[in-house]
Amino acid sequence: MSTTTMSTTKGKRPLVISDCDEVLLHMVAPFRDWLGESQGISFTLDTHDFFQSMRHKASGELVDPKEVWRLLGGFFDTEMPRQQPIEGAVAAIRTLAQDADVVVLTNLVDHRQQARTLQLADHGINVRVFTNQGLKGPALKAILDEYQPSRAVFIDDLAQHHGSAAEITPEVMRLHLCGEPLLAPHIPCAHEAGHAHARIDTWNHALPWLLERLHGDNNAPDTTV
Repeated sequence: MSTTTMSTTKGKRPLVISDCDEVLLHMVAPFRDWLGESQGISFTLDTHDFFQSMRHKASGELVDPKEVWRLLGGFFDTEMPRQQPIEGAVAAIRTLAQDADVVVLTNLVDHRQQARTLQLADHGINVRVFTNQGLKGPALKAILDEYQPSRAVFIDDLAQHHGSAAEITPEVMRLHLCGEPLLAPHIPCAHEAGHAHARIDTWNHALPWLLERLHGDNNAPDTTV
């Protein structure tokens, strides 16, 4: 795990640990557009299986998984300016940051950490960025060990990361949020699986839930919106 070096106020403050892609910024939709425009690949989001969604336009054959990883790397190397904020994300993060520390935990390789930090800053989200590969539970624990927050909330769009967080850091409140309408209907729900405390896919509804968990009673019922 890697992180930028930025000044932060640490101590007994609440902490928000948020994913980036499909939580703060759209990724799948601009990735689909780029594949179609320049890579000769159609990307049809009608399943939760990412690797079964891409086909070569010329042959109709599925794209080899190794090629998918290469394409993802190419997208993040050259096409990150295509990514735009999820509706309400920037304002919500700014609101949360008034009375809590906010960091991003993103599954990008470490050498893209600075690019992600600058990308978010360009959209008005000035936060510390941690990069990670694989399940996020261990990285989440390392962040908690460093910040020692009074309370913490973890936000991610993928159920497997909530499962990892629930196992390794069960004390953290967990919000499953997928702000990409093309993807949200097709992904497994961490709330239904019992690994997230809520599933809320819009920041308009998520922000009050988060503020209550960070500053309120913290015993409000689980939620699906």
